[in-house]
Amino acid sequence: MLRQRVITAAWLAPLTLAGLFGLEGIAFALFTAFVVLLAGWEWTRLAGLTSLRCRGLAIAGLGVALLLLGLVGATHAVWPLYLGAAGWLLNLYWVTGYPARLAQWRSTGVRLAMGAWVLLPTWVGFNVLRESGAVWLLFVLLLVWGADIGAYFVGRALGRRKLAPSVSPGKSWEGVAGGVLVSSLLAVAFAIWQGLGAVGGLGLLAVTIIVTLASVLGDLLESMLKRHQGLKDSSQLLPGHGGVLDRIDSLTAAVPLFALLHLGVS
Repeated sequence: MLRQRVITAAWLAPLTLAGLFGLEGIAFALFTAFVVLLAGWEWTRLAGLTSLRCRGLAIAGLGVALLLLGLVGATHAVWPLYLGAAGWLLNLYWVTGYPARLAQWRSTGVRLAMGAWVLLPTWVGFNVLRESGAVWLLFVLLLVWGADIGAYFVGRALGRRKLAPSVSPGKSWEGVAGGVLVSSLLAVAFAIWQGLGAVGGLGLLAVTIIVTLASVLGDLLESMLKRHQGLKDSSQLLPGHGGVLDRIDSLTAAVPLFALLHLGVS
């Protein structure tokens, strides 16, 4: 398993970085749309669709929605990000109330709608951040990865109080605190690097803490859906790493929210 994980990472990491930072404009939009469509294919499974025909129709609908958003210029607009933020408030309500509120979202139709308000703003958020400068896209990626690493090691060493035992028993509040600490240090470093000053630095720190907590929710949402479906991974598209959603679940919450807050303060 470790050997397969290393092999997959060896080709996946350079490809991902080349796509995110080597492409611009329409090429970047197409690259990120492809990733979102792969994630959408996995989401249809989490939504309870079983036939290839139904899953294919759902992905075709997602593709049309992406095309329409691109045609109306939503890749540099703020309104899809507001819609996504509203959707994540509902996701928070369901995650914190699992399994008591399961009946509210267990239908396939609701889970497909959930996928739309998660994945479409994610695509818009990636494009907004890329257009505003690759440095901010780099920051939010490092933020999420740093928070994951901090949460993992602090959680293993100090984790006692469970964060959401019915959704993801391995996560702890101590781990969340470790993730926030790492991402906060990253924010301070970025503020100094970008010369934001005291006020700008404090603003970035506040945004970073909010987005870090949102990234935890993104992880928990996918865990909840997988638990409901009895799945360990969203798919096996990435041997040794699970599926695309398993790799970007935290980003689906962090990227659109950071893009929204970034636009709001810029």
